[in-house]
Amino acid sequence: MADEKRPNIIWIMADDMSWGDLGCYGSDKILTPNMDRLAEEGMRFTSCYAGSTVCAPSRSSLMQGLHQGHATVRNNSAPGGYRHNLQPDDVTVADMLQGAGYRCGLFGKWGLAVEDQTGRPNEKGFDEFCGYLNQRHAHNYYPPYLFRNTDRIEFPQHAGHDHKAPNEYDAQGSITPNGMAEPDKARYSFDVYAEAAESWIRENADGPFFAYLAYTIPHQAFEVPSLEPYTDRDWPLLQKIYAAMVTRMDTAIGRVLRVLEETGRDEDTLIFLTSDNGYSHRGVGEDPTLDEFFAHHGPYKGEKGNLYQGGVRVPTVARWPAAIEAGRVCNDPWAYWDLMPTAAELSGADCPPTDGVSIAPILRGEPYPLADRPPLYWEHGNAQAVRLRQWWAYRPHPEEAVELYDADRDPLQEADRAAELPEVVSEVEEIMADSHEENVYFPAPGQTREEWEAELARRGIELPVNIDV
Repeated sequence: MADEKRPNIIWIMADDMSWGDLGCYGSDKILTPNMDRLAEEGMRFTSCYAGSTVCAPSRSSLMQGLHQGHATVRNNSAPGGYRHNLQPDDVTVADMLQGAGYRCGLFGKWGLAVEDQTGRPNEKGFDEFCGYLNQRHAHNYYPPYLFRNTDRIEFPQHAGHDHKAPNEYDAQGSITPNGMAEPDKARYSFDVYAEAAESWIRENADGPFFAYLAYTIPHQAFEVPSLEPYTDRDWPLLQKIYAAMVTRMDTAIGRVLRVLEETGRDEDTLIFLTSDNGYSHRGVGEDPTLDEFFAHHGPYKGEKGNLYQGGVRVPTVARWPAAIEAGRVCNDPWAYWDLMPTAAELSGADCPPTDGVSIAPILRGEPYPLADRPPLYWEHGNAQAVRLRQWWAYRPHPEEAVELYDADRDPLQEADRAAELPEVVSEVEEIMADSHEENVYFPAPGQTREEWEAELARRGIELPVNIDV
């Protein structure tokens, strides 16, 4: 490492950003100069995997350093509407880094506890928090409130706004949010917490610090203060809104880079940029859909909500001028639960038990044999998936057969190799069996809702309906 000073770490995670939304991954319509700059001055990954195929469990795996067979939160909600939360003895990346002397800030969406639960950000290692607790609230960019630490920031001017109804845009591309008595006083939530993040990074620039920028863009609702720079494009309105949201996020990332440069911390700050799960927005919009217009699906079969590769293989870049050679492209597979051991190695922190391995050697350009990579495991609903060496294994239900595909050479999962490679299938089946640990708050793969509810009743557990809390 060129600089022995412990690096600052910034993890930027968009919400439902797709493979083809970025110029550095092939977009030819959406302007993303700052995100492309991260790739040009750092490295672009082609085999990074999210923690899960949907929002909350992906964030649980990221924060805990645990795959979905071990993580506390394993779905957005349990059947019936219970949203589970991090527990008092769960250790997060922020807990670990805070113990090593890092200041830790979270800006955006948490998704791992609601207001009356344990596991809120300030209880899990974050010195500063600004944003949403509940991901349902995060679907509204003009919400009634946000959180600043444990206090609510109220926005009474947003009363009457319906984020599910269309807004109006004038000839200059400026929004008039529906339902508001004084729309000129509206505050776009992304701007609120993005500005808080930039101020916090500047204030803590002496470091070391860990900034978790859990952006809500470009998840629905599709609403943005200005259609610029797409106002005059001959595009459908929805496509203008979507592109403007992504570019607004890109502009905020550019401001973060400027703060690092102005405070002299650019060289020794490691920045990751990624998305919380695979491709989303299938079929959104009409003639053409968002995917048809932007071709942002990416090269892999699957999407958000399933465990084909496209559900978890996500666009990811890393930039660290002091250590990462610019312009690299890396195909080494890794997953979100690798962040914790990586951060531990770079910070000197004591790492708690984790399912991950440090990817610091990859960042530094050192050899990293694929055969040395522990298998990667996911579960979601009844489905299970494993990345084992070059193989992507998928099983839709424990009573069904394992499907086996070459992860890179067969991105659309068209040639099932299971019949000709029974020894690999046996290895995968053992991994699937060994990787799942019981979590009574969610049905296990293969467990019916009736069986799960009977087990809850046997243990005397009553789960509240808190999905909208």
